Amino acid sequence: MAVTKPKGSTRSSQATSSRVWLYSSLLTIQYGVQPLISKRCIRREVIVTSSVVACEAVKVICALILIAREGGLKRSLKEWTLVGSLTASGLPAAIYALQNSLLQISYKNLDSLTFSMLNQTKLFFTALFTYIILGQKQSIQQIGALFLLIMAAVLLSIGEGSSKGSSSSDPDQILFNGIIPILVASVLSGLASALCQWASQVKKHTSYMMTVEMSVVGSLCLLASTFKSPDGEAIRQHGFFYGWTPLTLIPVIVNAVGGILVGLVTSYAGGVRKGFVIVSALLVTALLQFMFDGKPPSPYCLVAFPLVVSSISIYQKYPYWIKKKES
Repeated sequence: MAVTKPKGSTRSSQATSSRVWLYSSLLTIQYGVQPLISKRCIRREVIVTSSVVACEAVKVICALILIAREGGLKRSLKEWTLVGSLTASGLPAAIYALQNSLLQISYKNLDSLTFSMLNQTKLFFTALFTYIILGQKQSIQQIGALFLLIMAAVLLSIGEGSSKGSSSSDPDQILFNGIIPILVASVLSGLASALCQWASQVKKHTSYMMTVEMSVVGSLCLLASTFKSPDGEAIRQHGFFYGWTPLTLIPVIVNAVGGILVGLVTSYAGGVRKGFVIVSALLVTALLQFMFDGKPPSPYCLVAFPLVVSSISIYQKYPYWIKKKES
């Protein structure tokens, strides 16, 4: 959303601009680094549910600290209702909890750059569900950008399915434990984003409060699922923190801080800046993977990479509402 700057507020707009740059830079680094540190710091035997619930707990603590720092904690608690919370945050929270579990599975079975690029297909599904739920249309350029994104996802799926350079040498494991989970996670991300947008327009929830509510509800859903899930069986047998080391806390905390930063970037700068952050994060991931893994991108990645970058840039640059305003 564009913000008009009055002449008398130069100093305050400069302060906001520097905040935006700070939050955007931190989020770019978080997006780019997350796949690599998750691979290095989370051992394969770590129970996925335990790392996701821990991440949500850290997110709640961070959000409450930020609400208290702004002096709105008492007011937020006074205005809070259970029905309002479940209406605004219940379903998106359950969806995000499942999405996070799928992302944790994908981290372990795809190389970092491919993971980051496939993760961008959530933009297509966000556009689709925003249209279905909110009736928000796309410009011609955006539709073209979404087709570029699909082409990139197909290329990456073909490349990863036949690649021997991934973390697993079994193509079936790459497909079923890497590619499919992250594509399903992208669908769920799009649905949850549209539901969150609907909730914020109807319920007028703040970013921090929605973070707290969604994290709590999502964690409760995940913990409830442990009664029947394989993760629940593993927790009962080995304990909640089975496979954890002090290093496991690093990706958990970084991921939680990233969730807070997404809200800050969106609230201060809107979706356009967030789109540039996503593109920049792809470059960060590619650079870090080459530097630390010594692994250059596969030919399929090299072809898909400019498609992903171009599609996200075009999608963010030519939104439908600008054309509507000009007419």
